[in-house]
Amino acid sequence: MNDSRTKKGKLFIVPTPIGNLKDITLRALDVLKDVDIIATEDTRTCGKLLKLLGLPKKELVSYYDSVETEKSALVLSKLNEGLDVALVSEAGTPLISDPGYKLVRACIEGGFEVIPLPGATAFVPALVGSGLPPNEFKFFGFPPKKKGYKKFLENVVEETSTAIVYVSSHKIKKFINDLSELVVPERRICICREITKFNEQFIRGNISEIVTFVNSSYANLKGEFVVVLEGKRS
Repeated sequence: MNDSRTKKGKLFIVPTPIGNLKDITLRALDVLKDVDIIATEDTRTCGKLLKLLGLPKKELVSYYDSVETEKSALVLSKLNEGLDVALVSEAGTPLISDPGYKLVRACIEGGFEVIPLPGATAFVPALVGSGLPPNEFKFFGFPPKKKGYKKFLENVVEETSTAIVYVSSHKIKKFINDLSELVVPERRICICREITKFNEQFIRGNISEIVTFVNSSYANLKGEFVVVLEGKRS
């Protein structure tokens, strides 16, 4: 993308679809087509995405949590050579419950231009489709696996603005049941399943109704979930 290799390269933060391929933006397509390198959470997934979008093959750098420090140094060296780099996650917007923060921080401190693109992320459609107040909200990301889970749950419950949590399919039932033990039965909640995908589903109600749903035999608890909880009333 950079014609002159005497100039520093740029880091583009590029969201990718979370389910529906049509959610890719025209600008994202242009960036992915023109950059020299793509730093990606999963090189195989990224390669398939480029093919589906009809984009040319690129040099892919594997970039995930356990190698962030090492790969950030590699990306910075490429930027120093004047090469432009796109950062993408497996799906959605990089850094949002995904790797990339250390790289962005390093680029800023190194004097490189960081250009974030708007695009797909699961919690925004979940929030605006939940029917709960969107003017003030707090995004909590994924619950801790073990250590800190109880405190995490308490923080979600005590939040006075609308609370948003990502929950995996094998934990959604337990998470909702755990919530129900800490909140009043009338508190409103929405669980959003498979955002933008064919089986997208919004289940809205109060906590007691949602507990009944997740514990029922007919509930489909497969896929990725976003939980949107009404803020605690004073």
